[in-house]
Amino acid sequence: MNNISGDIPNKKKVLIIDNECIIGISCKRILEQENYEATYHSEPLRGLAEALTGNYEIILLDLIMPDLDGLEILSEVKSRGITSDVIIFTGYATVKTAVEAIRLGASDYVSKPFSPEELKIIIDKVVKHSDLLKENYSLKKELDIHQGFKGIICDSPQMKEIVTIVKRIAPTDGTVCITGDSGTGKEVIANAIHRLSRRNDKPFIACDCSSLASTLLESELFGHVKGSFSGAISTKQGLFEAANKGTLFLDEISNISLETQSKLLRVLETRQVRKVGDTKLNNIDIRLITATNKDLSKMVLEGTFREDLYYRLQGLPIFLPPLRERTEDIIKLAMFFLNDFLKNNSLSPKHFSNESVEILEKYTWPGNIRELKNIVERIAIFCDADVILPEFLPKEVLASTKEFKDFRLPDTWDEFKKFKHQIQNEASMKYEKRFLNEALQKADGNISKAAKNVGIQRTQFHLLLQKYNMNARTES
Repeated sequence: MNNISGDIPNKKKVLIIDNECIIGISCKRILEQENYEATYHSEPLRGLAEALTGNYEIILLDLIMPDLDGLEILSEVKSRGITSDVIIFTGYATVKTAVEAIRLGASDYVSKPFSPEELKIIIDKVVKHSDLLKENYSLKKELDIHQGFKGIICDSPQMKEIVTIVKRIAPTDGTVCITGDSGTGKEVIANAIHRLSRRNDKPFIACDCSSLASTLLESELFGHVKGSFSGAISTKQGLFEAANKGTLFLDEISNISLETQSKLLRVLETRQVRKVGDTKLNNIDIRLITATNKDLSKMVLEGTFREDLYYRLQGLPIFLPPLRERTEDIIKLAMFFLNDFLKNNSLSPKHFSNESVEILEKYTWPGNIRELKNIVERIAIFCDADVILPEFLPKEVLASTKEFKDFRLPDTWDEFKKFKHQIQNEASMKYEKRFLNEALQKADGNISKAAKNVGIQRTQFHLLLQKYNMNARTES
């Protein structure tokens, strides 16, 4: 028998290569009953040729065959980069060889003689594992796509809209101008645009235009040649050249002088830069992103910012709202900064109490995300407890919230015992919910199985789920 093929479309395809026709035909029949599309070859050479097409999710392969043995076929399949999962058929005497086959890339093996049920179990296990790997790969790709948004929390409608905008503009080379109060995360957004762009393997160069005097800023941006001014003891490359093929981020663009604005405009129009004191023009290829916490249009009216440069920079504007206007993001950001700091500094896990969450959400955050990050890191260092209570929050945060303005610990021991009991209950509930969630995950969402695994009655387990408003497929 040379070739028996099933013709059921849209099913997982299985190739069977075995010189024993009875086994091959039996396997084909079993698999077709399980909704697989099965192809059988009794001749090893023809089976190899079919395997090398790469059209099969699974290959069932006998080890001992005339002309060409299973290890040779396996080796050829794997060396050609074929991704099919290979399951080995083996007799008792060749189990060692089957183990060697697994070392060479086979997914599993089944010993002859085997029952239909044994074959189904092995194939189901391999398929499940293969699907899991594919799912993990897809998830990794998705995470890679979103890696540019690390540190960007977008539960609020405003930030969801900004993330959508960033995804749209990142693949282009359009000039971006990010506006918003200090500390709202303008450089984080600029970084995200770069990481999601076609230039992500090239430099991302950032410059704070407010940190340098006008004469030094010009040299920093465009570079200078040796002897061009006092102190220029060597030729220096400017940031425009350093960022060539990549992204240049100019923060606080509103602080550059009118003279430097004129030179910047010329660079953007000609895509050429001249070092201070040089006569030679150098071509540049950069994506420019600027940011400011000032109203550039108002500065244009006042005559402190060039109108032509203003329109050149406003190609793709993004406005970042202050943190007080995106309360949905406050606790998510706080937890992100907290967990990140604890992990990087090998500190024990902590979480905010409900009272602390309320306070943080009601604070106005004049310093925006930067202030939040600094406060959270300070708390992480000085809070010795697992639960971050209001007493660990800075005075300025407590004082700004009327209902917690006079927050203090209980005065009497009886009151403190009640307070202590409240904290213990809160911590206990947190870990009880986590315990239930992990039990469900291990049982693939099956309540009966989860209850049995942890050693309690199904009804009790179900009542606990109701207590926390959880369901069989919960993940949080």
